[in-house]
Amino acid sequence: MQYKIAVSGSAENNCAPGAFKKAYEVGRQVALHGAVLLTGATIGVPAWATRGAKSVGGISIGLSPAVSRSAHVNTYHLPTSYMDLIIYTGFDYSGRNMLMTRAADGVIIVCGRIGTLNEFTSAFEERRIIGVLTGTGGTEKEIDDILKAAKRGRSRIVFDSDPKRLVTQVIKRIRLHQRHKELERHKEVA
Repeated sequence: MQYKIAVSGSAENNCAPGAFKKAYEVGRQVALHGAVLLTGATIGVPAWATRGAKSVGGISIGLSPAVSRSAHVNTYHLPTSYMDLIIYTGFDYSGRNMLMTRAADGVIIVCGRIGTLNEFTSAFEERRIIGVLTGTGGTEKEIDDILKAAKRGRSRIVFDSDPKRLVTQVIKRIRLHQRHKELERHKEVA
């Protein structure tokens, strides 16, 4: 089974130096693990992750906030390159964020602004496995404090500064989570 890993991060360059290079490596590692990359079909971190996935022949799917290709390019001013498929959701950014996190088996956070926090909280509520690439700046630095304030645990969240280790850990936890769900289903049937 191919897992679907969403990469969420800043479209703007409010990131720490080297964050886009790390996003590229995250996308590359997602593809090298045989997973499908999901992004918000935007510039910045998502675009760099998409380029990384495509550099090793990976599959990349973008979920656009726009209703059509024309709106994606002309209204939102978003790219169309490097993605194998763009799904035009028509749900603007917050609706697109929810669809992306629900479609993913895991979400990796790189840098970020308020939209990234929205994707993080959506993924958290949807009980997805979440990886946080530390040292990339933006709202990534706030996630640990948010988790402490929320007092709802962090068992499904991995923090690491190395893209390769982070993706490996996220995939490993997704596998364990999937196995656990399968065992629960078998118990219900029996």
